[in-house]
Amino acid sequence: MYCGKKLEPNFHADHIWPFSKGGKTLTSNGQALCPRCNTEKGSKTMSIKLRNWQSEAIQKALLWLLRENADRHFVINAAPGAGKTIAACSVAEELFLRDEIDRVVVIAPRAEVVNQWSADFQRVTGRFMSKVTGSDGDISALGIDVCATWAAVQGLQDGFQAICASSRTLVICDEHHHAAVEAAWGDSADSAFANAKHVLVLTGTPIRSDGEKSVWLAYDDAGAINQPEEGTYTLTYGEAVDLGYCRPVTFHRHEGHFTVDLDGGESVEVSSHNPADLTKDLKRIPGLQSALDFYRLACTPQFEADGISPLLTGYQATMLEWGSKKLDDLRLRMPEAGGLVIAPNIEMAEYMAKLIELIEGEAPIVVHSQQNNPDARIKAFRSTNKRWIVSVAMISEGVDIKRLRVLVHLPNALTELAFRQAIGRVVRTFGPDDDTRAYVVMPSTEVFEAYARRVEIEMSPGKRKDPGKPKTKKCPACHSECEIGASECDACGHVFPPTGGPQFKACGECGALNPAGATSCHACGTSFSSTFSLTLDEALRTGAIVRGMDIEESDVVKGEALASKMRDRVLKSGDSTLIRVYRMLPDESLARFLDIAAGADENARG
Repeated sequence: MYCGKKLEPNFHADHIWPFSKGGKTLTSNGQALCPRCNTEKGSKTMSIKLRNWQSEAIQKALLWLLRENADRHFVINAAPGAGKTIAACSVAEELFLRDEIDRVVVIAPRAEVVNQWSADFQRVTGRFMSKVTGSDGDISALGIDVCATWAAVQGLQDGFQAICASSRTLVICDEHHHAAVEAAWGDSADSAFANAKHVLVLTGTPIRSDGEKSVWLAYDDAGAINQPEEGTYTLTYGEAVDLGYCRPVTFHRHEGHFTVDLDGGESVEVSSHNPADLTKDLKRIPGLQSALDFYRLACTPQFEADGISPLLTGYQATMLEWGSKKLDDLRLRMPEAGGLVIAPNIEMAEYMAKLIELIEGEAPIVVHSQQNNPDARIKAFRSTNKRWIVSVAMISEGVDIKRLRVLVHLPNALTELAFRQAIGRVVRTFGPDDDTRAYVVMPSTEVFEAYARRVEIEMSPGKRKDPGKPKTKKCPACHSECEIGASECDACGHVFPPTGGPQFKACGECGALNPAGATSCHACGTSFSSTFSLTLDEALRTGAIVRGMDIEESDVVKGEALASKMRDRVLKSGDSTLIRVYRMLPDESLARFLDIAAGADENARG
């Protein structure tokens, strides 16, 4: 089967997927090899220990791609954090050993994930994989395995076509939901890899948030993947938890009650499950109804009277306070445990970072796209013992930081796909001795709660129950079990650092210090319940949602200013098409529209 040599009586009956890695002794997993090929294959067997599901997935992929040969696509649909990257690299290694492929191309969602692919690919296969971008010229002439982001595929179509035409190529598509059939990335991928010999499709969240179908996959009427069962390996999050590949998750649904003070002495009450009830006069105020949405208020920074210092009794502060206490508990069992804040925008990220520093006394790492080399910041957090990292759309699908255990979830994207990808950041196991849980702190909204319930249902009943605070703590030096209150380890003498997070909180009315978990002030009786006050200006600060577009406040102000200037010019032009388009655009969206149009014109000129 390898060299094509005529078999002698002493031929070897070989396991296609090795017996030592869980390959079953079945006819479908057998092949005839000459002694030399079988010996060479055995000497190249990699030393990385695979999880059982990975062995099963690899065996199934090899049988489908090499024996069944019914379709060049194989799908691995496994929960985020289960280990799809290692499984895919192992499939590539086996195909190289069988002389089935010459090169591998990996497409992943973002630069940080591409870098991880390059490192893991070399660790498994021993082959160097180069990251490529649109500025790399003729990538086919490199003659090596390459990886790129989905965004780069469009500009590299000719190079990928040349690779697939000249070499037997395995294409690995990571987070395949990015490749919508009707979208530019899907069209580009379909064109670039039309002649690939094999395509390995990886996904943990196969359904796109916009309902679009992804290229190369078949779907049923409900929008779920409908690939042949023989050409698909599926591992749900619940299965991954039961098998110990992922940690179970607990959702903290953070309640809140906002009182928004309006002009003229009026006020409006908004809570997580009771939207603002506006009078007829108030409904006439542009953008007020959308501004008083509970989730929008939850994403609104709250400041002290000086307008500069973050409010330590505000909604976001109480979210972070809960997360900080939970991180303290987790560090009793896993001293390296870290927390992640997903923020909706840069302003909010910087605000949350200031709050964390005020609450814990340690500034977190902040990462967003406007920084120089944010990937280095992520790497620094992964490699250190820092407690918190705050991200704006940088730590999402595929980013592997195994020590993350607490997620404070205030995203811009409110889709189930984004929700599950975010959870995937905190459920990765830290090793065979990891007995921790993952925790998600999220605003109590109907949308998030529906997503959370679906995740919880996937877990077995025994895994859904939160055991609460640990009864003992683990020494980070010798891993001995110690009493919770021990100041040092009896076995090795390691001195435990003081726990992070607030031990006391000051009453906003009288200033008296109270235990961090107190519900009311012991001195004056003031309630510490989650009731938050905002002014109308604060509520309107976050912009507007207009016809499905989420528009920043600065763009709203610009758009409204442009409207009066543009109206007369457009109407006087007499151009019916231009007038129709103008009338379709709300005033608040004009600045955003002109920015997009200017960008498109610049790209066309380029």
